[in-house]
Amino acid sequence: MTATCRLSYSTMTTTTLNYPGTLRHLIPSTKGSNARVVALSIDVALVIGFALLTAALAQFSFTLSFTPVPVTGQTLGVLLSGAALGFRLGASSQILYLIMGAVGLPFYTQGASGWDILKGYTGGYIVGFIFASALIGFLAERGKDRHVSSAIGSFLLGTIIIYAFGALWLAHVLNLPVFEGPKSAMALGVVPFLFGDLLKAFTAGLLLPGAWKLISVAKKGESKND
Repeated sequence: MTATCRLSYSTMTTTTLNYPGTLRHLIPSTKGSNARVVALSIDVALVIGFALLTAALAQFSFTLSFTPVPVTGQTLGVLLSGAALGFRLGASSQILYLIMGAVGLPFYTQGASGWDILKGYTGGYIVGFIFASALIGFLAERGKDRHVSSAIGSFLLGTIIIYAFGALWLAHVLNLPVFEGPKSAMALGVVPFLFGDLLKAFTAGLLLPGAWKLISVAKKGESKND
């Protein structure tokens, strides 16, 4: 019986990078009558945590003279939320972020809040966060966050979704063309942010596979000590 258990554990540790699910699923589940309550509590804590991470990163921002859209760090939180939590919880964290800022908490860029922000220049990006996190989470649940190339690809797709929502809404708010000319939504709401968002995608694309590899190494170390 002991040999069988050790064989099963060893097999699991050698395939950690192929583990079904996201980093969230590596948190041990409990048994008993309170198992559902504990699991729900963990999920709620993670959703709140990543909403707060997005809010914190939103405060790392600066403005450019030629565009009303600020440069911020919050999209890194969006990318990580989907990859770490998966489709459902990742999207939920960004829905919560949107709601908390909309009802008055100073969680949007530069401590801004309120429904007027959602109706303004950056509202499309914030809504896009939800769909980007959901897509990245969907891909992470299928193992696309385990290797650098597929992780970066997933994060780039999520970034494109944020751009799509943001640029289309910006064009609507400012009554601008989406693509044509230096005053288009693309020129004001996408092009200035390409380098920074590529950097975020590559950073997240290194962090997630790195986390999986560390977990794999840790589990192998545990199995050798058993």
